Amino acid sequence: MSKRALLEVIALDAEDAIAAQAGGADRLELVTDMAADGLTPSRADFAAIRAAVDIPLRVMLRVADGFAAGDVDELVRRARELRAEGADEFVLGFLDEAGGADLAAVEAIVDALDGCRWTFHRAIDRAADRDALRKQLADLPGLDTYLTAGAAGGVDEGLPTLVGEAARAGEPGYEPRILVGGGLRLEHLARLKAAGLDAFHIGGAARPHGWGRALSAESVATWRAAVDA
Repeated sequence: MSKRALLEVIALDAEDAIAAQAGGADRLELVTDMAADGLTPSRADFAAIRAAVDIPLRVMLRVADGFAAGDVDELVRRARELRAEGADEFVLGFLDEAGGADLAAVEAIVDALDGCRWTFHRAIDRAADRDALRKQLADLPGLDTYLTAGAAGGVDEGLPTLVGEAARAGEPGYEPRILVGGGLRLEHLARLKAAGLDAFHIGGAARPHGWGRALSAESVATWRAAVDA
């Protein structure tokens, strides 16, 4: 089994997915509507992407901008619909009004996932207490990743937090893999890798001409080479 670092790339459609895989992505995060920071794609879009590539797909479960769950019944319905289509990896994350994990919402969705692996996304970067949130979620089945920049402002601000959390790997609440994303730039990689971090997530960095234009396989390949260096 390959021990190379993980490179996850955001894909909006099958064309994106094909380009990302060609550039060397290991896994895709599937979303729609980046104007709302990424919402749940349709069942049809998931099916088209699944047919187009053969790398793992993590599907966003989010129906409104922000980090409040909103309509939990709708999230559960979408999760079950995507499961029925063959989705088996997901991305989700919701906070309550106090800035802790919205356990009622997260548990309801995780129950619908029926053991699938999932990422708690950058809601952790808006949490009132990151350590407390990790411990709130520690016993939920399937949680294997935190997508985080270390801070709401992005990796520039969050680097010390990311390095500190990497050093706690294996402690209660710190078993899930850290997937670094959110303002991630190539120049961050050396320090992150030196701290033992080995999973990286890009979105806009794979789109030199913006979200309105196609994903660039060449940009993904540049990241692949840098992550592997």
